[in-house]
Amino acid sequence: MSTPSVVDRVGRLGTDERLAVVTTVAEFGRRLDSARAAGLTVGLVPTMGALHAGHRSLVERAASECDLVAVTVFVNPLQFGNPDDLDRYPRTLEADGAVISQAGGRVLFAPSLAEMYPGFPAPVPTSVGVAGVSKEWEGASRPGHFDGVSTVVAKLFAMAGRCRAYFGEKDFQQLAVVRTMARDLSFPVEVVGCDTVRDADGLALSSRNVRLAPDERSAALVLHRALRAGAAAVRSGRLSVPAIETGMARMVAEQLGVDLDYAVLVDAADLTRATSTSTDRPLRLLIAAQVGPVRLIDNLDPRRAMPSLQPPVTKGTN
Repeated sequence: MSTPSVVDRVGRLGTDERLAVVTTVAEFGRRLDSARAAGLTVGLVPTMGALHAGHRSLVERAASECDLVAVTVFVNPLQFGNPDDLDRYPRTLEADGAVISQAGGRVLFAPSLAEMYPGFPAPVPTSVGVAGVSKEWEGASRPGHFDGVSTVVAKLFAMAGRCRAYFGEKDFQQLAVVRTMARDLSFPVEVVGCDTVRDADGLALSSRNVRLAPDERSAALVLHRALRAGAAAVRSGRLSVPAIETGMARMVAEQLGVDLDYAVLVDAADLTRATSTSTDRPLRLLIAAQVGPVRLIDNLDPRRAMPSLQPPVTKGTN
């Protein structure tokens, strides 16, 4: 059986007239241009679909601040280094449409691969790279990833026009890359960072979490525990940056089934490794690890007050 086309799939999203589903660049741009011509402000939420409560919070934030909210759903092949990872990425467009509509989104842009990259899989001749903030951490571990992110986001910004664009802080380095790109290329886009949404036990919400087995999900909680321990150490002011990072790494090493990539304290503005906790500049703790089949990333502002963690709620069967 052949895979349904984008048009086939969006045709099953229902008859909710509040959500306009478009699949072409021309129609997407026309709708947003018409909104601005009518004096409306536009909010943009770029996603790769498989929407969860974190995405919903972005749409809700945009809807509270803008007159018209457009959400893009496109699984971007340029940011996947592993073809198997791309193939396994969940596609849930029908459910995504319901989430978007309920959260206040009014335009869903779901382009085909050919619409975004004519000629693909031939190499895309034009790409966007952001030096500096993309070099270390995820940039070093996933070569080419941020070039893929920058390229697709630049295209979406060009298609959307003047707007406010909402991104989650869970992908903190990605947010820094997008902000730098928007500034340096003079896009008429205000990039808005939104707080990470977590489950009650602290695990950052991610579309990849569905691929974790129960024991792997339990093991993944060590990432947030390590971040909280690192944050407490930063606030105490008694440990050096290397000591803080070593303490986080040791905590992760004690958890079976988790392979740490990095646990670092960085300058939140340029993502270079911090040299001291006594600086007045904003800091950010970053962590990444492989848990079973999934690479997970997380981060924390060490100077922000953190709520107490609650155990996960066990739902009954009735």
